[in-house]
Amino acid sequence: MTKNTVSKTPSIYDTSGSCPCSKDKEYSVCCQIFIESFKLPETAEQLMRSRYSAFVLEDVAYLIKTWHPKQCPENIEFDPNTKWLGLKVIETKSGSMNDTEGWVKFVARYKIAGKAHRIEELSYFEKIQGQWLYCYAEDSLSVDRLPVKKNA
Repeated sequence: MTKNTVSKTPSIYDTSGSCPCSKDKEYSVCCQIFIESFKLPETAEQLMRSRYSAFVLEDVAYLIKTWHPKQCPENIEFDPNTKWLGLKVIETKSGSMNDTEGWVKFVARYKIAGKAHRIEELSYFEKIQGQWLYCYAEDSLSVDRLPVKKNA
């Protein structure tokens, strides 16, 4: 893997309250346990949620650690004008504790310079040696149209 360079500005997100991935859960019992390496995500959805939180927190180290090495970019930069507003998981396919691959479709909302934007993405994940890794994103499709390999 090539050396990644880090471009980071301090996060302005308050981690003492709700998790960036869900207003219904405290950060300390949701994504923090993954981001601070207390535990590995058990499902593709947990990894996707923790990666969203890592984007909000601008945690480059976690993003690199959870990106498939063949797909990981050399540089990760954050736009200081981006304000993340929320995450909604639309659907998942596979990606459970016993699977080796999974898909998660989600919508992430954010603002830049007061203008609202959204990312609608269908992300593909693989579990390699017990660790879920983000591989890539497809155009926004329904997970029902995706082939799923059966685990042996």
